[in-house]
Amino acid sequence: MRRQSTTPRRGLPRGAPIVVELFGELDFPSAARTNSRLDPVTAGNRPHMILDLTRVDFLDCGGIGVLCRARRRTRAHGGRLSLVITDPRFLRILDAVGLTGSFDILDAPPDTARLSDDGPCTAGWDGSVTAAAAPRS
Repeated sequence: MRRQSTTPRRGLPRGAPIVVELFGELDFPSAARTNSRLDPVTAGNRPHMILDLTRVDFLDCGGIGVLCRARRRTRAHGGRLSLVITDPRFLRILDAVGLTGSFDILDAPPDTARLSDDGPCTAGWDGSVTAAAAPRS
């Protein structure tokens, strides 16, 4: 599989990216609550966020919608969104819906990244999210 570069580009965010670890099911029932937890991270000036999907067990169209919303919001604020994906099924899903080239795909977060303050963002089967994702001040 081809991995896209994470080399900073001119005009894109500077500084350490914020890593938000997602786990559980990233699906339609969890989408609204997951979006509400990701929105504060994507609202800043030139946000640089990495969504770590290594602990996500299931991804459906609702989860794809979460990823697209986060990407759209970071770009609208002059930022950047990358995804950590190690599951080949998720890479095939992104490819099937024509989004492979829309995200920087990483094997692991870069060493310069920092975790969000509140720990993992859990998207459960019931749509619950147990931890907020917020940038460090």
